[in-house]
Amino acid sequence: MAPRDKSHASNKRKRTAGGKSEAADITKIYKKPKQLTSTNNNNKKPIPAKPFKKKPEIPAKDGPLSKKELRQIAKEKTEARKKKSKRHFTLEQELALLWEKMRRRNISKEERSKFVSEALQKMKGKIPEIASSHISSRVLQTCVKYCSDVERDAVYEELRPHLLTLASSTYAVHLVTKMFDNASKFQLPRLISILHGHVAQLLRHSVGSIVVEHAYEMANAAQKRELLMELYSTELQLFKDLANMKENKIVDIISKIGLKKLSVLRHMTCVLQPILEKGIVDHSIIHKALIEYLSIADKLSAEDVVKQLSGSLLVRMIHTKDGSRIGMLCVKHGSAKERKKLVKGMKGHVGKIAHDQCGSMVLVSVLSTVDDTKLVTKVIIRELQPILSELVLDKSGRRPLLQLLHPNCQSYLSLDDLASLDASVPSLSSKEAEKEAVDCEDKLAQSGDNDEDDKKEAEHDIKLPASEADESMEPEEEDTHLAEGGKKDPLIRRQELLVKSGLAESLVDVCVESAEELLKSNFGKDVLYEVAVGGVDGILRPTLDEKLTSLYEKVAALAAQPKSDESEHILENYYSSRTIRKLVLECPTFASILWQTALKGNSKLWAAGHSSKVVAAFVESSDPMVKKLASKELQPLISSGVLKVSENKPAKK
Repeated sequence: MAPRDKSHASNKRKRTAGGKSEAADITKIYKKPKQLTSTNNNNKKPIPAKPFKKKPEIPAKDGPLSKKELRQIAKEKTEARKKKSKRHFTLEQELALLWEKMRRRNISKEERSKFVSEALQKMKGKIPEIASSHISSRVLQTCVKYCSDVERDAVYEELRPHLLTLASSTYAVHLVTKMFDNASKFQLPRLISILHGHVAQLLRHSVGSIVVEHAYEMANAAQKRELLMELYSTELQLFKDLANMKENKIVDIISKIGLKKLSVLRHMTCVLQPILEKGIVDHSIIHKALIEYLSIADKLSAEDVVKQLSGSLLVRMIHTKDGSRIGMLCVKHGSAKERKKLVKGMKGHVGKIAHDQCGSMVLVSVLSTVDDTKLVTKVIIRELQPILSELVLDKSGRRPLLQLLHPNCQSYLSLDDLASLDASVPSLSSKEAEKEAVDCEDKLAQSGDNDEDDKKEAEHDIKLPASEADESMEPEEEDTHLAEGGKKDPLIRRQELLVKSGLAESLVDVCVESAEELLKSNFGKDVLYEVAVGGVDGILRPTLDEKLTSLYEKVAALAAQPKSDESEHILENYYSSRTIRKLVLECPTFASILWQTALKGNSKLWAAGHSSKVVAAFVESSDPMVKKLASKELQPLISSGVLKVSENKPAKK
């Protein structure tokens, strides 16, 4: 190793006794800079240089600073920094003080109007610049809400040219939606027209999409159509006359004006694909566009959309009517793997979905379609059981329960709901595949015997159903899409979900516990009735006969109670009397228990009013044992005209 150079070592700084180098004590060698002067050739007076600005010094203190003093110093530094970086910092502070005064509840209209006018006067000419601030935007929202029409018009005119920029701002977006809320019938169309040509661009923005959705919800039918047309095709966006058509469905529009289906499909794919990739799927305008897209999409495009939506994204969509339909289509056409992801995505949200009017239909579809009953029981049934007492009384929450007890009943599901359950994507439907196969067979028949190439091409286009496939072929993979719904027998699926899962037993217990409340409820009476008759096909009968007998005894005990002025008797209530009548007609076991417990010897007391329908049901019953049970006591009442019996045929099961 070479020896170190002594000359180099001698250049090291000498250290003092305190351990610091002499060069470190810079205060000893620091000298005040001389004032610079500048001269010129004209012998003018020298221009003095600007004096050196010293930073404000904090007054020295003997001891350490307290926490309060440190906070004050930090606050002063923050304000000094904001004054340099923010142009309107002082104005924002003044507006914040006015805002605290104008937003109080215990304030007169005159005082609030005074503060609003003062704030608007301070902001005049600067509104677009300060609208993106989280403080100023809140002040502006309050001003737009409480100001006069003249002042509101002035704010609108100042903000209108900058609406698109503000629509993408995190804080200003709330001001823009407030403008839509408080716009007059003349201002609203002008605000919506500003969005034209920028709908697709804003929908791809997480903040801007909120403005488009807000405008879509407030728009009338024609304005909604104009906003949607921009997502369908460029031609519809350029020519306003095409957007004014009465047709709503993209299929009808394509057939009427002769648009190329492939070009429309490509345009919608370019618009919707980035939206799905970013996960912006909460808005109803996007749900409507997706429904229209699936109606014209080819098989690969439709499968891609179903695959993307099957999971947690779908839970955020099913709160709207179109979103619920998309959810049912994903359940119907999804593969076993995708259905599994869809069901798992509902974990933790099943109760909220069940109470939602649109979301409950997706649960109905899952319970009617998905073959993996163990997964459905683990995720959905287990979350429904703790809240059964709420669901049986809720209009939407009872739908999944009634679907298991009485599937696809028109008394509980509207025609629109049944149509949604039966709907399918044309390109993924087995009916459509059969139609294509028939067309290909016709093509094969029309081809000549000598044209072997045409024959092979036609044979290649024919898609045979799974039942006709060669047995030696390997089974399909898990991610292959099913043709229509599930493959399991519906009765077996219902037994596994309703009886084996323990849901039916819990449901009977809830009915016994809340029998009176359910009978008198417009929605609860249907659940109790379906449980009491044992469901369609007697699905509850073999295993829960004892539980059902206890339910009959509970209802009979309620009917045996004497009349009271404090509460309405269940035999005199409008809903409960009709439900009990149906049970008498369709359940002989219940009829005999009710007669022996409540009506025997008291039939004359209940032969008038709503309760007369219950008494007359014993005579109208198709069961001879029930008729024989009550005929001796009821015949004198019928002969004397006290009890009127309906001449209609008895109700069928």
